[in-house]
Amino acid sequence: MESLKMARIYLNCPGISPQGSSIYTFWRIVFVIAALVIGLLFLLPITGMFKLSGARNIEEKEGLQYAIVIDCGSSGSRVYVYFWPQHSGNPSDLLSIQQLHDSSGKLVEKKVSPGLSSFEDNPDAASDHIKDLLLFAQQYIPSKKYSETFLYVMATAGMRMLPEKKQNAILTDLRTDIKKDFNFIALENHFEVISGKQEGVFAWIAINYALNRFSHTVSHDSSEHRKRKTVGMMDMGGGSVQIAYEVSGEASEGIPPFSLSKFNLGCQDSDEEHAYKVYVTTFLGFGANSALDRYKSMLVEKSVADGHSAGTESQPITDVCLPLGMTLKTTDDAGVGHVFSGGGDFTQCKAAVEPLINKTVPCSKAPCSVNGVYQPVIDPAMEFYGFSEFWYSMEDVFSMGGHYNYDTFNAKAKEFCGTNWDTLETWYKKDNYPKADDHRFRFQCFKSAWMVEMLHKGFSFPSSYNKLTSAQLVNGRDVGWTLGALIYKTRYLPLRNVERQKDLQQSQALSTWQRMAHLPDLQFLLFVCVLVVITAIVVYMKWLRCCPRKSDLQRVPSMSYFMTDPNQMEQGIDYVKGQGFVL
Repeated sequence: MESLKMARIYLNCPGISPQGSSIYTFWRIVFVIAALVIGLLFLLPITGMFKLSGARNIEEKEGLQYAIVIDCGSSGSRVYVYFWPQHSGNPSDLLSIQQLHDSSGKLVEKKVSPGLSSFEDNPDAASDHIKDLLLFAQQYIPSKKYSETFLYVMATAGMRMLPEKKQNAILTDLRTDIKKDFNFIALENHFEVISGKQEGVFAWIAINYALNRFSHTVSHDSSEHRKRKTVGMMDMGGGSVQIAYEVSGEASEGIPPFSLSKFNLGCQDSDEEHAYKVYVTTFLGFGANSALDRYKSMLVEKSVADGHSAGTESQPITDVCLPLGMTLKTTDDAGVGHVFSGGGDFTQCKAAVEPLINKTVPCSKAPCSVNGVYQPVIDPAMEFYGFSEFWYSMEDVFSMGGHYNYDTFNAKAKEFCGTNWDTLETWYKKDNYPKADDHRFRFQCFKSAWMVEMLHKGFSFPSSYNKLTSAQLVNGRDVGWTLGALIYKTRYLPLRNVERQKDLQQSQALSTWQRMAHLPDLQFLLFVCVLVVITAIVVYMKWLRCCPRKSDLQRVPSMSYFMTDPNQMEQGIDYVKGQGFVL
């Protein structure tokens, strides 16, 4: 009868062996299902992280910030387009601003002439002059980024020479019309005439930024940050000249306020790591084109004072700063014409332009440079970079841009000036000087002499000084003052990212599950996993109703009971229970 009873139980529970091992087998199946569920639960967050990482990469690409800066100089206006990725969130880091390149690898920039100051009598046409540049620039910026793109229009020496009333009329036209036609971030103070001091500081910032001189080394004990040694800067434009270099605390005490600039490039005013003191001076009217105009006027005045003509075809004025045999006809502001004949003597040319530097002006405190302005002693070991005319005079005709050597440059300029103009003109027409335009080629002799005299007589660099480098691009960046202006004007933007980084650090205290719970795909997969567990539980409950409990079987020993150690079997069941139903 007992055997019949056991058979009845076996028949009523199809698929379940009457042997005791069948219970263990069932629990093994449940354990495998539970393990798979747990594995999925741990695997899915990792998968979610990969998805999240990919999303971040896309966000970083789409999260580029753009800016347009227009340099309105005396001879023309040039547009530059910059971009930078999201800030790291480290308050010690500056924005990683780079100039935009087109698909062929060329820098995105364009120049139009004449200069903005030429609209002094027709200010309403100034905005049309700038619009051409903006239409060009916006082609390289995603349209959805227009409303987030910063626009700065900054004018220099040409506009500084105009009366304030005429300056304001031109700026008002720009502020009004450009806002109507373009959806950039262009606040009222984004349109301005910057001072020569600002121009010098911006150029100093640009070159040191491009050379990575604003990053800091950390001492061995990590107790302090050490600033890198910065370089000096000289920039000669068409209308003005600037010189700027960092000075120590002691040297800065004797500098007049108008020649000392104290500023902080950090996103927080308390950031001493990016605080600098820079001597900077600008000389309006000492740019290459302004100096040329003054030089011509000086020749005319001297010729008349000596009882000669003011320059006619029959009696031209000899100009040693023109190539040998060259004839030049000009008209002054009064409409009077003058004729000059080239003397082609570079040595005499340097002597002829020296009086224009005004080094004879009384100096209240030595040492002094141009116009009797105080200039702190320059460390002979300090590196300097020369921009604009320093680069053009060395590179466009002579192809000597880069490291400056007085003897080499002097010999090249002397040879050029002394060559007959007919020969030079023939070479020019054969495109032997592709970088030089007609104006550059004609006045290369004068501008070379002016650059040398300003460097050695004006700023008192010895002729043996060998740490000057003329440059236009440094590490792929156009290091004009526009880059420095953008770095300075956007210095507070990282504050948003710093705060965002703090919030992120706080959120890291949350569990991975809390962060991942916001992902829609993960919510769905978690639901599936829970459903699998519930299904397993339901199957088990049905099995309990189908099969007798262990207490009912104790009276009917099976073969498994005699063949298996009870303690081992119970331990196995306890283990499965502990692992399988903990969920």
